[in-house]
Amino acid sequence: MEKIIDGEKLNVPEHVAIILDGNGRWAKKRFMPRNFGHKAGAKNVEQICEDAWNMGIKYLTVYVFSTENWKRSVEEVTGIMNLLRNYLETSIERSNRENMRVRIIGDRSRLADDINKAIDKLETATAKNTGLNFTMALNYGGRDEIRRAVTKIAEEVKKGKLLPEEITEDLINAHLDTAELPYPDLLIRTSGEERTSNYLPWQLAYSEFYFTDVLWPDFDRACLLEAVRHYTNRDRRFGGVK
Repeated sequence: MEKIIDGEKLNVPEHVAIILDGNGRWAKKRFMPRNFGHKAGAKNVEQICEDAWNMGIKYLTVYVFSTENWKRSVEEVTGIMNLLRNYLETSIERSNRENMRVRIIGDRSRLADDINKAIDKLETATAKNTGLNFTMALNYGGRDEIRRAVTKIAEEVKKGKLLPEEITEDLINAHLDTAELPYPDLLIRTSGEERTSNYLPWQLAYSEFYFTDVLWPDFDRACLLEAVRHYTNRDRRFGGVK
C-alpha cells in the first residue's frame, strides 16, 4: 500500500513480523541484569504497535518467547513470564482504547494456568477490534508449529475425514497457528543477527528480510521507517518475472 509518510512516498507492508533481539545486550551495556533489558523491550513493543498502525501497517507479529528459550536461566525465564503476566493484565484496557486486536500463537500447553486464562480473556476482549492486528509468538517454534499442524491433519486422515490427496498447501496453512493472518510481507530482526531462528518458516517463504544492528529497546519509529524504506525498494516477484 502506497502512503505518504513525512513527505515521502513509501510502499507500506501490510504485515510486518519482528524478531525482538538484543534486550540482554542492551542491559549489559548499562551494567544491568538481562531482565532489565526485557522490561525495556516490552515497553518498546507498545510504542512500536502505535507507530506501525500510524504508518499504515495492519498486522504486526512479534517473537516474544521461543520453544528454545526455556534453556535460559530460571531467573531470566521467570522474569519474562512475570513481564508477560503484567502485560496480559494491563493490556485489555489499552488494546480496546487503541482498537487493537491481540492474538497469541505458539504451544500454550507448557504455560502456567493463570497465563493461559489471561490470554483467553485478552483474546476474547479484543476479538472485535478493527485496528492493528497484533500477534505475539509465545512458546513458539516454527518446526513445532508445523509438527502440530501435521499431527492434526494426520488425525483427520486416520478418522476418514480427509484423503491424503486432499492435503494442499492451503489446507496445511489452515491448520497453522497463523491461519487467520496473511503471510508477512517483511521480516525485521534487530541486534545484528541475520537468521530466522525457527520463526515462521512456512509463512516467511516469500517475505522480504531486513536486518539492523540496533538493539530492540532502541528500535524506534525512525528505525521502523528505515525498514519500510528498504521494503519499498524491493522488487517482489514471487518466483515470476516482471
